[in-house]
Amino acid sequence: MDNRNVLDEDRKDRVEELVKEQEVHRTGDQEGPFSIHILGLGKTGASVIEQLLQSPPKGFLEDSRTRFTALAVDIGDQDLEPVRKAATASGLPEERSQVRTVAMDIPSRDDFFASLRRYREYLKIEYPRYYWNPNYEPWLPEDLEMPEAGGPVPRAVSKGIYNREYYEDGPIAEELDAFAKGINASKTVPLVFVVFSLADGTGSGIVVDIARHLSSVKLGRRHIVVGVGVLPGSEGNTAETQEDGVLFPVINELDCMLDEEKNQGVQAVWGDLYKNPFTGGFFVAPQTESVDEGIVSFIAQENGLHIYETLKLLNYLNSPSERMHPATRAPISDRWVNMLLSRKIDDAQNLPASFGFAADGVRPEYIEARVLAPSTAFDPEAGVKEIGDRISSAVPTLVEPGVIHFDTEGDSFVHVSVPRLTKLDLAAFSASRDAYDRMSWDEKLLAHSWLLDLGTMLCEPSTRFEGMAGECIWGCACWVVVPLTAVRGEEAGQRVAP
Repeated sequence: MDNRNVLDEDRKDRVEELVKEQEVHRTGDQEGPFSIHILGLGKTGASVIEQLLQSPPKGFLEDSRTRFTALAVDIGDQDLEPVRKAATASGLPEERSQVRTVAMDIPSRDDFFASLRRYREYLKIEYPRYYWNPNYEPWLPEDLEMPEAGGPVPRAVSKGIYNREYYEDGPIAEELDAFAKGINASKTVPLVFVVFSLADGTGSGIVVDIARHLSSVKLGRRHIVVGVGVLPGSEGNTAETQEDGVLFPVINELDCMLDEEKNQGVQAVWGDLYKNPFTGGFFVAPQTESVDEGIVSFIAQENGLHIYETLKLLNYLNSPSERMHPATRAPISDRWVNMLLSRKIDDAQNLPASFGFAADGVRPEYIEARVLAPSTAFDPEAGVKEIGDRISSAVPTLVEPGVIHFDTEGDSFVHVSVPRLTKLDLAAFSASRDAYDRMSWDEKLLAHSWLLDLGTMLCEPSTRFEGMAGECIWGCACWVVVPLTAVRGEEAGQRVAP
């Protein structure tokens, strides 16, 4: 038996002991209750909030100790009005629910660039250790044409619009304060979710900064903040990704936030201002017709019980064997991609199609399915076996999948959690990398967001240190201590010039 097989067997024994024998992630009497809070970005984030308001799970907010806080943020107001209407008609207790929206306007080009030229001042206020770069200039070209209201907004532009509003005390600054205040008012354990589309220039463009402002600044990293990104396409269809390649920098920016080793490489140059804001981890949900309903059911059913137990499972699976105390916050590695696949019970026969997101050869350690359905509509014995068999037929796992049935009321769902995948396990990643390589330099610039305020294009080679990532767009010494091969997901020497 080679070393790899030995490691697999050791890992298999450990996972089986944790999830099959000990059931370490099941909630005890000393845990909870929980309160749900959602920051929804772009149309996708707004739609999830609207869905919860229109069809809250049975029992939502019935416990007088729980509360719900939501903030929907977008550029333009076209997708926010439905949230306000749903909030008015929701019937949720006013004293324990708070739902607000913020529509950011597209400024004139002159006003926009006037703000970008002051950006060093903003960063210095937020982070006194910020290096005052004498070569600083706006990260966007002077001949940029501002997008039209209601149309698509490139990530690099969305970043500027959001931060202009935030640092210059626009409505978003006030509403983030109010959102954090609502979270801190919880008498129960707050579970905070940041929901957006990985393909939306607005949501994916502002999440890299607004998540930091919420998690690290407003909440002081005291609460569990979980990212939920909706993957474009459906049933493994990556056509949207192949067309524009924007998903490549989106995933890599998240990768360098969530993977502790890569994140340390960013912090080594730029400081802990750029520490991972998603303290509770990250879920990727493939786009389906019922993705909004699925996300709401998973995070809000039984006031957060199922997402909390899943987060506990992730924490244990991420922990090295010598660090198994339940109070230990496990480090997140490059296996930060936790996939959420949700199907309605009457569509469970198509569950294998949901695994179309996976690249060839993916073999997760473990998969857990949570069936939320009345016993009158679901056979707890035969149904559990059938779902387990369908999962096994779709993808091999190190440990046999676990299927748990919960007798619930209302809409019935099967939620499949596929933990600890890497970005390379997503079929869309390599497709988007190929598309990205065909883009011009200007197109690549507009597709980035996270480190542009530092003059750094993460997905391009460093101009200072060979083999490292982070091209300086100003021609100076910007970089990150992350190998370019790790960003591209390739072995050295594999890259083919476009």
